[in-house]
Amino acid sequence: MKKILIAVDDTKATREIFSKCTKICKCMAPEKVFLLYVEKFEGRSFMTDLLGDAELKTLQDVLEGTEYQEALDKKAETILSYYIKALEKETPQISVQAMVKGGHPAELIVETAKEEDVSMILVGSRGQRAGDRLFMGSVSREVANTADRPVLIVK
Repeated sequence: MKKILIAVDDTKATREIFSKCTKICKCMAPEKVFLLYVEKFEGRSFMTDLLGDAELKTLQDVLEGTEYQEALDKKAETILSYYIKALEKETPQISVQAMVKGGHPAELIVETAKEEDVSMILVGSRGQRAGDRLFMGSVSREVANTADRPVLIVK
């Protein structure tokens, strides 16, 4: 495998499965690993899940350059820095590239996998909120159902 994409977030579940992801990377010895963090708007609302692509893009454009967007970016940088260090500690020979995108996680994971032509997608088995599974279906399930390449759901 030449390239692997690992979707990360700020959940306890992702931190727990990440050690398994590093072991998988050791075994597969990819040339490059992409760490993808998808920024989601904070709050306990289904609003962003209900927005279409056009509405979400408009909201992102409005937030561009605001303190709120800066806070989201700082959070993303902190999270990715944590996972980069963890991956480099366990597999120092692998090139790591971190990416931050904003929007619908499953769609962006699949889209990024295509853009970067990765051989495999690694994603955790459960998300941040139980409501996500009940209302929209889990991100991992959606990625597995829509990706055109192998998806490993890590539990």
